[in-house]
Amino acid sequence: MRVSERGRLAIGVALAAALAASAALAQSKAMTDDPYVWLEDKDGARALAWVEAENKRTLPRLQADPRYQTFYQQALAIAAAKDRIPMPSQLYGRIYNFWRDADHPQGIWRWTSEADYARPQPRWTTVLDLDALSKAEGKKWVWKGATCLQPEERLCLVALSEGGEDAISYREFDLAAGTFVAGGFALPKSKQGASWLDKDTLLVSRDWGAGTMTASSYPFVVKMVKRGQPLDAATEVYRGQPGDQLGTYAGVITDGQGHRLVTITRQTTFFGGETYVWTPAGTRKLDVPARTFPEAMVHGQVLFRTSDPWGKVPAGAIASVPLADVEGGTLNPTVVFAPNPRQSVDELVTTKDRLVLIYNDNVRGRATVYTPGEEGWTARPVALPDNASLSVASADDKSDHAYVTVTGFLTPTTLLPLDAATATAGAAVKTLPAKFDAAGLVVEQHEATSTDGTKVPYFIVHRDGIRHDGSTPTIMTAYGGFELPMLPGYSAITGKLWLERGGAYVLANIRGGGEFGPAWHDAGRKTKRQVIYDDFAAVAKDLIARRMTSPRKLGIYGGSNGGLLMGVEFNQHPELWQAVTIQVPLLDMLRYEQIAAGASWVDEYGSVSVPEERAFLSTISPYQNIRKGVRYPEPYIWTTTKDDRVGPQHARKFAARLKEYGLPYLFYEDTAGGHSGDADIEQGARLQALQMTYFAQKLMPR
Repeated sequence: MRVSERGRLAIGVALAAALAASAALAQSKAMTDDPYVWLEDKDGARALAWVEAENKRTLPRLQADPRYQTFYQQALAIAAAKDRIPMPSQLYGRIYNFWRDADHPQGIWRWTSEADYARPQPRWTTVLDLDALSKAEGKKWVWKGATCLQPEERLCLVALSEGGEDAISYREFDLAAGTFVAGGFALPKSKQGASWLDKDTLLVSRDWGAGTMTASSYPFVVKMVKRGQPLDAATEVYRGQPGDQLGTYAGVITDGQGHRLVTITRQTTFFGGETYVWTPAGTRKLDVPARTFPEAMVHGQVLFRTSDPWGKVPAGAIASVPLADVEGGTLNPTVVFAPNPRQSVDELVTTKDRLVLIYNDNVRGRATVYTPGEEGWTARPVALPDNASLSVASADDKSDHAYVTVTGFLTPTTLLPLDAATATAGAAVKTLPAKFDAAGLVVEQHEATSTDGTKVPYFIVHRDGIRHDGSTPTIMTAYGGFELPMLPGYSAITGKLWLERGGAYVLANIRGGGEFGPAWHDAGRKTKRQVIYDDFAAVAKDLIARRMTSPRKLGIYGGSNGGLLMGVEFNQHPELWQAVTIQVPLLDMLRYEQIAAGASWVDEYGSVSVPEERAFLSTISPYQNIRKGVRYPEPYIWTTTKDDRVGPQHARKFAARLKEYGLPYLFYEDTAGGHSGDADIEQGARLQALQMTYFAQKLMPR
C-alpha cells in the first residue's frame, strides 16, 4: 500500500498518541499506591513547604559541624581563586574567556590578544558582566555559551539561563562593538537550539506553541527565522515527530577552506536517529546507521563518529566522506581511526588543515594529528605526558594553532600550545598552581572481577604506605551510563578537603560508560543494566579484599545517572557502605518518563510501556525497592528546585519514603543552580562543603 506524506504523518501522530496512552496506562498502575505523587508538583506550595521543612532539619546538622565552615571557605577560595587557568576560546582573532571569581560570582565574558594571553597577567577587556546584567534585569542569569557566525565570527548568539535551567534565552551580541545588538535576534526562554545560516538568517528549534515539543520537553520543529521577523512568521524547514525521544535540531559544519554542510538531526532516540542534508531546495536523508553522525569537516572531508558498524567502519571509530559525496548521497566511508577493545574516542577537533583526535587507551589520554591527502589520511602522534587525561581547550579553522590541557589526579592542569602542522606541543602557556599538598600521595590502577568475569578497572588515590587494615576513610564514585567516560583529573576541592585529611579517593570505570567505547556502554543498556551495579559493587569488594578500606570506612557518591547508581547500591548492598551521597538523582524508575526530561532517556533505561523492560525496572528502581526493617546507612540526598532535566521530584519522594519507613536520612534541596548546581561559585562551594561535612561525620568522626 502506498501512503502519502500527509498520511504517513497522520499515522505517525496516531502511533505516538497510542504509545503515550499505553505508557500512561502502564504508569498509572505504578502511581495508584504512591502516596507521594504530590511531591512531583515541582513548584507547588505544598511541595515547597515540605522542602523548606526538610532543609531546616538537615542544614543545622551539617552546618553546625565545626568542619563545615572550614570546608566551605576552602572550597570557595579554590573556586574563586584568581590564579586559576583562564581557559581560552579562539574567536574573532582574539582569545575569549568566561570567568568567575569572588568579584564576579556569576561571571564575566572577556577577551585579550593571543600575544597578551601568553603573559602571566593578561590585560582583559570585559564585554559582558552577568552580575551587572542580572542586577539590572532582576534575574539570575547563568552563562550557557555562545554560537558565532562563520567565518567572520563577529556576530554571536549568547545563551543565558535563568537560575541554571536547561531552558535558555538567546540574544545577539556584536563582538566588535562589545554590546548586544539593538533590535537584533532575541529568542525567548525555551529548550532550544539555533544555528547561523547567514548574517540575517537562523535555523531554530524551539517551543513554537502547542504541539511542537516532544513528551520529553524538547523541540522537534525546525524553522527559518529572518532578521527583523517576528517568531510567528518563521518558515518551517523540517518537522520531526512528537513521539521522538530527544528532538530535532539544525547544525552548520564548516572548515578552513570555506566549505559548508547544513544538517538537520532528528533524534528519534537519545543515541540514534536520522541525519538530513539541508539545502534551499529541501532536505535529503543520509544513508548512515542510526548512531552515526557527522561532527566536523576539514579540507572538504566530512568526519563521522560511529557507535554502530558502518560497512567496513567498526563501531567507535572515526570515518571520513568527501563533502561532494555527502551532498550527492554516495557515502563510501574511509576509516580514519579504529579503536582496539581498550580504546575509545574522546574528542575530535579540527584546525585549518588537520584533525586533532583525543582518545583513551586503558583510561589514559592519547593525542594524534591526522592530515588528509590524495592517498588518504596520515597520522602523527603528539608527545604528551603519560598517565594523564588530555583535552583540546581551544582550536579554530583559521590556523593550525590550538591549545591542549593535560591533567591527572595529582598533577595540576597544564595548558600547552599545540602546533597541529607539526604535531608538537610547546612549553606550558599556563599552569594551575598546586591547590593541595600532594606530597606522599600515590595513584594506583587495579582491576576488579565482576559477576560475569569482566575485568573492571578503577583508580585509587591514597597516602603512600597506608596500613592495609581497612581503616582508611575512602570515598568512591562512578557514573556508568550514556557512554560517558570517567577519566583522571585534578580535583582541587577533593584534594584539599579530603586527601589532605588522610582520606582516599576511588574512581571506578564501570560498564555503561564510554571508557572502552560503544560496546562498554551497550553492555549495560536497558534490561542489561544490572551488570553496571554489579561492577560497582565488585570494585568495592576488591577494595575491601585488599584491605584498602572497610565497609565502616567506605562512602560513595554520584549524580544524575550516577545518583541512580547510588540509589541502587544503597538498596542492593547496604552492608558495603557507611555513607551514601545521592546527587540530583533519578530514583523512581517506574515514573521517570513522566518527570522532567525523563521520556528522552528510554534508549538508555527502557520504558514501562514494554512489559519486559518494566519488569526489569521494577527490580532496580530505588524508590520502589526500599524495604522496612533493613539496616541502611543514613544517606545524604541533595537536589535543586531549578533542575528541569532530571527534576527534584525523584529525590523528594525517595526521602519521603525513607521517612515513612522510619529510616534515617538527610535531604537538602537548593533553590537555584539547575541540574549542575552552578548558579554561582558560592552555591558550588556550599554544596561541596555540605557533602564533605557529611562524609567527615560518617567516615572521619571527631
